[in-house]
Amino acid sequence: MPEPRPTPSSPADRRALGGPGVLLVVVYGVLALAATGRSVLQIGEYFSRAPLAYVLSAVAAVVYVLATWCLARGGPWVRVGIVACAVELVGVVVVGLASLLVPSAFPDKTVWSHFGQGYGFVPLVLPVLGLLWFRRVERAAAGATVETTAPTAD
Repeated sequence: MPEPRPTPSSPADRRALGGPGVLLVVVYGVLALAATGRSVLQIGEYFSRAPLAYVLSAVAAVVYVLATWCLARGGPWVRVGIVACAVELVGVVVVGLASLLVPSAFPDKTVWSHFGQGYGFVPLVLPVLGLLWFRRVERAAAGATVETTAPTAD
């Protein structure tokens, strides 16, 4: 009887899904640290200058930390990760537009202002890559479920 293939929530299958997933976790982790550091500094030192911009920067940091966790853990966290990446994409587009239309509200760069220009536009591209990765993981999980539940001939 063949052994059932592990689901993407198992460490073995996450490794099998490979290098791009690991790279995505690393990039998200670095961005989470950078966004957290920047938002803590901005809120702690300059909050009165642009409170909305700096609070949004802190929200971005929380979203990046959550997305990093979900990418690294997989399994039941995939759905939460999809929501995190969707919120991230909407956030970077809305804040990016707002920072162009009302520049006085964003006197300093934040992670999502100007569509993430201060971070090489990575914040604009990353949620799309995250959503594509989660779709790949879900498809792999669906394939593993079909394989493990299919009747076998003895």
